[in-house]
Amino acid sequence: MGLVAVPRALTTITRVEAIPYSVPYRVPGRFASGAVERADNVLVRVHSADGLVGQAEAQPRPYTYGETQATIVAAVRHRLGPALEGLDPLATELIEARCGGMPGDRVARGAIDLAVWDLVGQLLGQPCALLLGGYAGEVSVAHMVSFGEPSAMAEEALAMRSRHGIRTFKVKVGRDVDTDVAAVTAVREALPEAELYVDANRGWAYDAALRAGEAFADLGVAAIEEPLALEDRRGRTRLADRWLVPLVGDESCISLAHVARELDDGAVGMVSVKVARTGFTESRRILGLCLGRSVPAVVGSQYEGGVGALATVAFASAFAATARRPAEATNFLDLADDLLAEPPTVVDGRMAPRPAPGLGIEIDEDRLEHYRIDR
Repeated sequence: MGLVAVPRALTTITRVEAIPYSVPYRVPGRFASGAVERADNVLVRVHSADGLVGQAEAQPRPYTYGETQATIVAAVRHRLGPALEGLDPLATELIEARCGGMPGDRVARGAIDLAVWDLVGQLLGQPCALLLGGYAGEVSVAHMVSFGEPSAMAEEALAMRSRHGIRTFKVKVGRDVDTDVAAVTAVREALPEAELYVDANRGWAYDAALRAGEAFADLGVAAIEEPLALEDRRGRTRLADRWLVPLVGDESCISLAHVARELDDGAVGMVSVKVARTGFTESRRILGLCLGRSVPAVVGSQYEGGVGALATVAFASAFAATARRPAEATNFLDLADDLLAEPPTVVDGRMAPRPAPGLGIEIDEDRLEHYRIDR
């Protein structure tokens, strides 16, 4: 007997919105490659003919991808959005092909993909976390500690442990090595049982990275992320060979092709997967490549707000390979406010995806009106 098609109401994408907004940080993010004083993000909305709306946020990182808030808005309004009008939202591979063929606009394309998946979940009446794989009902989370005086960085980590039960911290490094070691030492002494790893955001030269790695090994650091400039592929390979802890690829692993290259080089021993830049569609492919190469993956953060955190946790909880490691999903706590009517919660160091269809995003329209900057 042949397969029987299950009928469903046909709908199409009618338009795609890009709404720029700016929310201040309570704790600004500072790191070797840049800084964020405000969340100058873009809310992306994908509208369907039956009135449902998929939503996601794009976080510009001009010092990493070259995209600004203005270029993301332009890309969505004038190139990506029109390319999707009239398509079935469930045709995620077709949508990926329409967007994937456009050069650049990496974060804009990632947000489009996430918003489409949010819409798909609503159309099917299922949470994205379940549609992606549904492995775990919740995941442990890691918090990123930005540049500051070592004592202040330790105090921030202690506060996150006390208020939210967080036990894993990614400490930003990439300054001079002595300052970096002092910062990690301060956090380690404040939280002796915490899991620590560090992120240099390409801030060191090779000799400094080598010295820092040896010091961090003595402090029990679990991994070291992006120690060198992107063009120093040989340097990453040499460090990866020497270090006993994994060298994590982030900015060097911004697409499936980049990850394949870094793995072929032997330059990374762990990959940071960020749904903010590769959506759910390409992120699944990257995770599959990592599994095929027996390389662990961590679900990383781009300093998302609450909207982005919901997408991060949905992906992290969906797969065994990601649910077993803390996901970087808590930096919405550093914002002074948020667009969500009900922000995510962190309980005993863990977060759960929303059980509602899609990503469970409910925007407080009054807050959006207050923070949007295109009026």
